[in-house]
Amino acid sequence: MSEVRYDGKTVVVTGGGGSLGRAYCLLFASRGANVVVNDLGGSFSGEGASKSAADKVVDEIVAMGGKAVASYESVSTIEGAEKTMQVAKDAFGSVHMLINNAGILRDVSFAKMSEEDWDKIMEVHMRGAFCMTKAAWPFFRDQSFGRVILTASAAGIYGNFGQTNYSAAKLGLYGMGQTLAHEGKKYNINTNVIAPVARSRMTETVMPPPLLEKLRPEAVAPLVGWLCAEESKESGSLFEVGAGRFFKLGWIRTNGYKSAAEGGVASLEELRDNWKTVTDFTDAKMVRNIQESTMAFMR
Repeated sequence: MSEVRYDGKTVVVTGGGGSLGRAYCLLFASRGANVVVNDLGGSFSGEGASKSAADKVVDEIVAMGGKAVASYESVSTIEGAEKTMQVAKDAFGSVHMLINNAGILRDVSFAKMSEEDWDKIMEVHMRGAFCMTKAAWPFFRDQSFGRVILTASAAGIYGNFGQTNYSAAKLGLYGMGQTLAHEGKKYNINTNVIAPVARSRMTETVMPPPLLEKLRPEAVAPLVGWLCAEESKESGSLFEVGAGRFFKLGWIRTNGYKSAAEGGVASLEELRDNWKTVTDFTDAKMVRNIQESTMAFMR
C-alpha cells in the first residue's frame, strides 16, 4: 500500500518544542508536511518564556531536509493564535492540521487550590485550544479540509487526586471535540481527542523514572499522524494511546430502571428499592451520540 504522506500540507503543533510536541513535529516533517513549531517556552507550571525550545526543533527538522518555522506566541489569546496562523500562512500559504498539545500542570489538592491554580490551567488547556482552533477554523472551512487534535488525559476521563483543575479542563476538551466534529463534518474537518501516556516534563512529576523511560513520546505520534491523514475519516472519537497500545473509548450506560409512577415521578423509596437495577452494567449498551441518548427519554 502507498505511504501516508502530507506533501503540500501544513501542520501547527502547539507545545511543539518538547516531548510529545517534538515527536509530532518530527513525524509530520518526515512525511513531507510543512511544520509550524509553536512553543512559548515557559515552565511546566506556566511561567516564563524562551525561544530556544521551538528553535531547537525547527533546526532538527531543517537538518533532516524538512521545512519548518517557529512561533513563540501564547496559545491562550486570540491575538497570539492569529499571529501563529499568520506565520503559517506567510511561510507556507495555509494551515491544514492543528495539534493542540500545549499544556501545563498546577497540581494541588482541591482544599488548597487557589483561583490562580484553577484559572491558569483553564487558560492554557481550554482557552488555548479554543483560541488556536478558532484561528485555524476559517482556513479549514475555506479549503474544505482540516484536521484538529485535542489532547485530553486519563485524569480527565477517570479523575486523579490533586488534579481537579487539570481533570476538569481535560474532560472539557473531550466535549469540545465532540461538538467540533459535528460542526466540521460538512467542511471535511475532522476533530479527534487523544489521551496520551508518555514521558514529558509533566509526567516526570507523577511517574517513576524506570517507567518513564519506556513511555516514549514517539509511540504516541503514529496515532496523531493517522488521524490527520487525508485518508482518515475518523472524527468525534476519543483514544487512549501509549507504549504501542491504541484504544478507542466510548460511553456505555446501564439498561436502567423505568418508573411506572404517574409522569415518571418516582418516590425516593421507589428509587432506593430499585437502585441495583439503575446501576447494573450487565448487558450495558454503547451510547454513540446525543440522539441515541435522548431517544431513551423520548420513547
